[in-house]
Amino acid sequence: MSEIAFPNADDFTHNAVISRMSQLGHEQILFCQDSDCGLKAIIAIHDTTLGPALGGTRMWMYSNEREALNDVLRLSRGMTYKNSISGLDLGGGKAVIIGDSKSMKSEALFRRFGRFVNSLSGKYITAEDVGISPEDMVHVSKETDHVVGLPGKSGDPSPVTAYGVYVGMKACAKIHFGNDSLFGKRVMVQGVGHVGEYLVKYLREEGAIVSISDIQEDTLKRVSSAYNAKIVNLEDVYDLEMDVYAPCALGATLNDDTLSRLKCPIIAGAANNQLKDEGKHGDLIMKKGIIYAPDYAINAGGVINCFSEVKGLSSEWARDKAEKIYDTILNIIKKSKSENIPSYKIAGQLAEERIATMKKKNV
Repeated sequence: MSEIAFPNADDFTHNAVISRMSQLGHEQILFCQDSDCGLKAIIAIHDTTLGPALGGTRMWMYSNEREALNDVLRLSRGMTYKNSISGLDLGGGKAVIIGDSKSMKSEALFRRFGRFVNSLSGKYITAEDVGISPEDMVHVSKETDHVVGLPGKSGDPSPVTAYGVYVGMKACAKIHFGNDSLFGKRVMVQGVGHVGEYLVKYLREEGAIVSISDIQEDTLKRVSSAYNAKIVNLEDVYDLEMDVYAPCALGATLNDDTLSRLKCPIIAGAANNQLKDEGKHGDLIMKKGIIYAPDYAINAGGVINCFSEVKGLSSEWARDKAEKIYDTILNIIKKSKSENIPSYKIAGQLAEERIATMKKKNV
């Protein structure tokens, strides 16, 4: 999704926010704050045509409220597309908590956040995302039933997310190399948090040659040692000789600078909103002849895992459903090549068609 630009640096008015909601098709935004516990949060509900909005809560130290709003608008819209293209009866939503996840967490903060979630009466279902753990969601669940990803239930969605990315990457390999084996392929995993680490595990088990990069030195060293992965400096990631670039950290890593340097044939990773400017950079990737797996199509394993908890389905169902991401990505890339249309547009069309069909049925 493209970055959302407000009219000018000082315009953060009610009218400006409503204008952006209208532009992107958002239904509702809830601004949340409680000075006693330090909570500052935004919940964005994009579209509930297919069902209640489901999407994780991210805790991040944003520079300002505008940056947080920009992120939650992009992420919630992405969830609508992700849930639609995955065939789930869910709409798209997301929440962000403004704060340092290492120093500002408390039971009081998460319980207060849970009460805000509960005030939406099931229109939004939350789960963990960047900076949030299943244990944090336990505190949220004390105030609302509209939360998934809890310990003892579907749990941490990271392994299923990573598995979906892994099989989606294999589908890309099938298109480019003629077979889907990743044995001996050079894969650069940028970001080895929960999802990134599991992806490294799957890749190394198949015999891929894996390089890793992360802003957290302790995590980087631990993952490198556990999986025999080569550490790459942050500034050297985009100049590396590789077969697959797998962005698994924050978004917007596909931009003017990085795309002028990347020479890999495949981009397939877990990060959300990888394209800084969807149209500009999505088109540029195709012009460069790079196969791109649209982020919300390939990283849908996590929401599939959460959906299984909402519907009371088994972990085996979630795993089998995530395995079908292989076919989703294969179909998107084949259609992209046959119609000479960038893969991000193909994915968008497929997601929008399902939503449009449901809207017609509801008329």
